[in-house]
Formats: sequence, C-alpha cells, structure tokens
Amino acid sequence: MRTVELYAAVRRAVFIEGLSQREAARRFGLSRVTVAKMMHFTLPPGYRRSRPPRRPKLEPYIGIIDQILDQDTHSARKQRHTA
Repeated sequence: MRTVELYAAVRRAVFIEGLSQREAARRFGLSRVTVAKMMHFTLPPGYRRSRPPRRPKLEPYIGIIDQILDQDTHSARKQRHTA
C-alpha cells in the first residue's frame, strides 16, 4: 500500500519540480497508471466497493428483522434487540 509520504513526494515531483509523470514513475518505481491516479487524488482513496455486498442467506429475513427492530423502539430499554 502506498503511504501518504510517497503520494506527497510524487505529487511534489510532478507539480512543483516539473517532472513528467513518466519520469516520476521511473524515479519512484511505480507504474504510470499509479502516478496518474496519484495526480488525480490528493490523498490515497482507500478501498471503495463497486456495489453493496450481497447477503444471500440473510436477504429473505431483512424485512422481518427491520419490523422487529421498529417494534423494539416502543419496548423497555432492557427488552430491546441489539445488533
């Protein structure tokens, strides 16, 4: 995983020192695609899901669970379901 310091060094080399992205890739031992992404984001973007996780075993019961949790809002505090 790339560190914030590496991001800063690559961005400084390209934006301030005037290095091309190709030369920065060579200097830091990165691919040109990675350097291009570093130019696009100021900080490492981290992990992003492309779509929400599937829950095939839980899917049929989500409505029932939501109904139980909604009913619990009227119950005493110690009698509520928590998850």
